[in-house]
This record gives sequence, structure tokens and C-alpha cells, in this order.
Amino acid sequence: MYDGPVLDNHLHLDPVNGRGVEAAAEFADAGGTHLNVLNKPSWDLVGEVDGADGFQEAFEMTVEVTREADELLDGRARPVLGVHPGLVSRLVDRGYAPEEAADLMRTGIDVAAEFVADGPALAVKSGRPHYDVDEAVWEASNAVMRHAFERGAEVGCAVQLHTEGGEDFATVAEWAEDAGLPRERVVKHYADGRIEGPIPSVICDKDELERASDGDWPFLMETDFIDDPDRPGAVFGPKTVPRRTKWLAERGYETALRRAHVETPARVYGVDTEATLA
Repeated sequence: MYDGPVLDNHLHLDPVNGRGVEAAAEFADAGGTHLNVLNKPSWDLVGEVDGADGFQEAFEMTVEVTREADELLDGRARPVLGVHPGLVSRLVDRGYAPEEAADLMRTGIDVAAEFVADGPALAVKSGRPHYDVDEAVWEASNAVMRHAFERGAEVGCAVQLHTEGGEDFATVAEWAEDAGLPRERVVKHYADGRIEGPIPSVICDKDELERASDGDWPFLMETDFIDDPDRPGAVFGPKTVPRRTKWLAERGYETALRRAHVETPARVYGVDTEATLA
């Protein structure tokens, strides 16, 4: 049986509207040891944002709730901060031109990168809409994502991506490399078991987890728990990664679990999940 670290690579804790640190306690009680905590969209935490101060406030909330979660775990909880790609649509609906919206979102990425450079944050989040948008919005969103790659390269951190579905993101990985960020430091959040280009952060669907575990490529596991009181189990609840880890171990996937919870976090983020276990 697998008895090493258990990392949920993408989980939200909402200290304003949701359960916040209580969800992290549930994760720990189920056997989870490490969390990468993503900030909720800025509009969920602080309302409409028009400048750096709004992003700063939202990120500080996430850093604080992650610090509280860290105290409950046998391992570590670390914040991953950035700008939800859906913000572009909210800004355009408010009257921003797509490029003006992109400028503001780049400001948010810059603030997130400062949190990495100054120490509290592990990585940056960016991406592009997972729904249909017009060409101008799509191009603006890609420009924001490429800016995130540039900032990730500058501060030496990984970039998590929220994007449309699919399996071919080779071009995105090439954009990262063009910006000086190795493709192995680009993570596709809510991924299938295998994708081309970035590292897949595999959503806790059993079939996709088995697909990743049957291969030999690096991967991570995630719930994308959104901490919304109106949708208490969405996308998966906080207990799911520990439970799926046990389920995979029972099927003989100890080597794959070590890849997901030890080797890939070291490769992508430069963290030692074994050394940080209590």
C-alpha cells in the first residue's frame, strides 16, 4: 500500500463565502497531506477589480486562509495565485475593450508574480476562456497567458493554466518555452489523463486517473473543489484525492502514486513533499 504524501494540486478555499479552512481540515482527516490552494475569482472575494489593489486584496485573503490550512496538515499548504481567465468577459461586459481588459489582467499577473518573488506563493495561475469568445477576446486572453509565462520565467515559478478542454496544448507549451519557461513548469488544470505539451493535473475521474497511472509521464491529481456553499461538493469534495489515492493503491498503482505526489511536484514546483511531512 502507498503510505507517502498526498497532494491535491488544485483546490479552492473561500474565506468569504465558503467553508474556508474547514475544507482543509476535511482533506487532512481523510489522509491528505499537501494542498496547492488557488485563489477564487477576484469577483467572488472582493467584487469588481479595476487595478492592482483589488488583486492584492484578493491574493492576501488566499495567502491567509492557506496559512491557516497549513497549520492543520502533516505536510504543507501553499498558495497559487493569479487571474481567472473569465475575468476578460466580465470586463468586456462592463465596457472595457479586449486589449484594455488584457492590460488589467496583466496587472493582476504582475501582482501574483510579486507574491511568488516575495515568498508566500508557490506559482502563478493564468489561462484563457473555456467557452466560446470572439477573436479579439481570444487574442487578448492568449496575450495575458503569454505574459504569465514571461513572469513565471522571471521569478522562477510554474504556471497553472485554466483553459478549454482537449488534449493538444503543444502550441501553448511552445509559447512558454519561447518566454523562457520550461514546458515541464506549465500545468494544465482540470486535465485528462494525458495531454500534449504541459503537465496534466488530472481531475479525479477514475478512468482518467487510471489512464495517467498506466502511462509513464508525469502527472498531478486535483479535485478543483470550488468551496461554494450553493454547490458543496463541486467539482469534487476535499476528501476525494485521498480517497482516490487509496483506490489507486488498492489496484497496485504505488509507483504511479509516487510519481503524482512526490516526483512530479518536485519536477514542476521544486518542492519536496516527503521532506515536508511531519
